[in-house]
Amino acid sequence: MRIPFTQVDAFADAAFTGNPAAVMMLGSWLDDATLLAIAQENNLSETAFLVPLDGAEADFELRWFTPGDEVEMCGHATLASGHVVLSSDTMCQRVRFATRHAGVLEVARDGLGYSMSLPERTPSPEALPGMVEALGVDGVVETLRHPAGYAVVVVDAAQTVRACTPDFAALAKAGRYVVILTARGGAGEADVVSRVFVPAFAIDEDPVTGAAHAVLTPYWTQKLGRDSFVAEQASARGGRLTCRLDGDRVILRGGCVTVIEGTFLLP
Repeated sequence: MRIPFTQVDAFADAAFTGNPAAVMMLGSWLDDATLLAIAQENNLSETAFLVPLDGAEADFELRWFTPGDEVEMCGHATLASGHVVLSSDTMCQRVRFATRHAGVLEVARDGLGYSMSLPERTPSPEALPGMVEALGVDGVVETLRHPAGYAVVVVDAAQTVRACTPDFAALAKAGRYVVILTARGGAGEADVVSRVFVPAFAIDEDPVTGAAHAVLTPYWTQKLGRDSFVAEQASARGGRLTCRLDGDRVILRGGCVTVIEGTFLLP
């Protein structure tokens, strides 16, 4: 069985930056064990699988797998999927994806890049002592959680975010969370700086995480007193994105670069 395969650097303006994702177009769904095995073979933070739909609600059904498990929402692989679909049809301006847990997500052309609409996920204050200890950070301002599986640790300095060296084994034992460490940006930096750790899903650090900014955007727009800001995810690869709160939706803007096109041969 031959499956079209495209590897895309998402939230990137140049190759080898941002967050890589595999996008694979299927005619119909394979069993979950095979989808997970393909994601493990790709060995990227996310593999997005698309199946065309005929309904009016959406153009494709979309699912995402890390090398460890299926996830309920992934931003960068959604942006990458939009890039693949829209690059194949230059007349098409937007594409809609039906998902199993995050509703319908849309990617649209926006200048030289794309804008993507995700549901906002406002976190609520909650003590996270095990995670703070595993992160090994000082200057904690606030800790929050969202029930969809996001934990947020806010610290008082961007440098603390950049210098963090977590105990990944301890962080994984703290629960199946996307762990977000964040602070206001310093002078000359983006408005908000973050890093994202997901060892419970077999990813120690995610390079640029769209879904995490669906959590950060409602938090930071309230703290900053405005409806949009520029965010930097300070991973080794790095990435910048513009975040805007629009009612109950978060609009993220970023670019994509195709780095590999080919065929996956499934035995």
